Amino acid sequence: MTADDAALQLVLALHRLVRSLRTPGQHPTRLLLLVQLIQGGPQRIGELADRIPCSQPTATTVANALAVEGLVRRVRDTSDGRAIQLQITDAGRAAVEGVVRGQADKLGERLTALAPAERAQVLAAVPVLRKMTTG
Repeated sequence: MTADDAALQLVLALHRLVRSLRTPGQHPTRLLLLVQLIQGGPQRIGELADRIPCSQPTATTVANALAVEGLVRRVRDTSDGRAIQLQITDAGRAAVEGVVRGQADKLGERLTALAPAERAQVLAAVPVLRKMTTG
């Protein structure tokens, strides 16, 4: 297997794994937007769309739904009083925690089902995978 083939197989496996951990009906952009607000603080819709990444209309639609649910609130941009930023609420933080905890529980069950040597291989890869997500 070539390095390109291995990379393709890894991408497909990771996508399948992540998709299988999602809660049915939970759009991934919702979680990504909330996490971005936790990590980066209040941000404008355009900034969020660039960082997630998604289109600005998608970010706007998701942000509007999150605001209706009380997971984010609109606040004045401190650097430009005419502009609006989104800020995560305590309910938004709790929602992220709940989703992530649920996904971790599902993954934990799958790890437990693996043979000890397989589980050790997966867990040993975590630092390398984390390193690959930066930069």
